[in-house]
Amino acid sequence: MSKLLTFPCKFPIKVMGANQAGFESLVLEIIQKHASIAAEELVSTRLSRGGRFLSLTVHILAQSQDQLDAIYRELSAHERVLMML
Repeated sequence: MSKLLTFPCKFPIKVMGANQAGFESLVLEIIQKHASIAAEELVSTRLSRGGRFLSLTVHILAQSQDQLDAIYRELSAHERVLMML
């Protein structure tokens, strides 16, 4: 079986939730438990057309598939996270 990713690699994590106070901080806190975010410019945000939802794209330097799995498990388990890509 071939690997899809070669580690370490720059990897984008996209997270969507309701546009409520603290959502961005919550997402960044969860990701930073597992990986370093090198600089603020590696985090971008975008509001939905109606402003009800917020998406964050956070670029990390992924070290392993296990690390990515842990990030996705914790984010997807949180009640404020609606969707992840």
